[in-house]
Amino acid sequence: MGLAHLSLADVARLAGVSPATASRALNSRPEVAEATRARVLAVAREHHYVASPEASGLASRTTGRVAVVVPHLSRWFFGALLEGLEARLRRARLDVLLYHVPTRRDRHDFFERLPARRKVDAVVVLAFPVSEHEQARLAMMGVGIVAAGGQVAAFPHVCIDDHAAARQAVDHLLFLGHRRIAMIEAVDPESAEWRDGMGRTTGYHEALAEAGVAPDPDLVVTVPWGEQHGADAMSRLLGLRVPPTAVYAHSDEVAAGALATIRRAGLRVPQDVSVIGIDDHPVAALLDLTTVAQPVREQGEAAGQLVVDLVAGRQVAPAAPVPTRLVVRGSTGPPRQADAGR
Repeated sequence: MGLAHLSLADVARLAGVSPATASRALNSRPEVAEATRARVLAVAREHHYVASPEASGLASRTTGRVAVVVPHLSRWFFGALLEGLEARLRRARLDVLLYHVPTRRDRHDFFERLPARRKVDAVVVLAFPVSEHEQARLAMMGVGIVAAGGQVAAFPHVCIDDHAAARQAVDHLLFLGHRRIAMIEAVDPESAEWRDGMGRTTGYHEALAEAGVAPDPDLVVTVPWGEQHGADAMSRLLGLRVPPTAVYAHSDEVAAGALATIRRAGLRVPQDVSVIGIDDHPVAALLDLTTVAQPVREQGEAAGQLVVDLVAGRQVAPAAPVPTRLVVRGSTGPPRQADAGR
């Protein structure tokens, strides 16, 4: 039976229950036995059933709930983004249903289950890739969809321009006189097909090319996100026959790991090696780390405003770019005279 033809009565018949029970199961009502709910949801998933407004009773009211899908809870960036989002939704009296999807399997299960339940007014995706298939599953729900923190997709989103942020960072190092500039590129192993900071990579290569600096593959190290991975990457860079005079890291956490390795090696920052990151993580100021700051909590609030507008039926812009700014601290400086132009 096709997607367009399956009704609530059909779901009920295939699951062996009454239409009223099927409706209660699809709307997660507590009076439905777990085994019955599982059977109804399995039928709905198998036949790609999406509850109509008439069947679910949503035509004349909203649920007052917003689904927020997040891949990481322990990282500062996601916590700050979620904090801003939740604060704006709370002011609008919208409750948050949090879905933690740290692995590909978790994401797959979420996108397969959610359309059949249709128990929210909107879905917010926080900083992870949404495939075409997943976008189609979201579209089946007929509710507002918003992304925040890096996802550029076919629905409204709030993010910084990662390419521009990379240019701010690398252009700063070039302005100081550095030419042998390394990049520690960070990727999410669970999203290898979509590099979180792809713009942060292309911006690096573009800045060097415009400055007439020939590319050196040895100066690019790709690692997962995190301080320890940044430290390991810096060890590899210091082991080169001609180490870099400056390092550009995709994030401040990665840069923090690089700083630790440099200092353990007995080198001085920035006299021997300059380091710059992106984000302006709360520890960046304590580490005296030069960085490109992005307003993370504000991005969450802006995404929350998009949700409020969508739920209210108002028009929203397809993209809401957020500006970044260079914050110069003590971790960057000119290269030593002997290394200048190297």
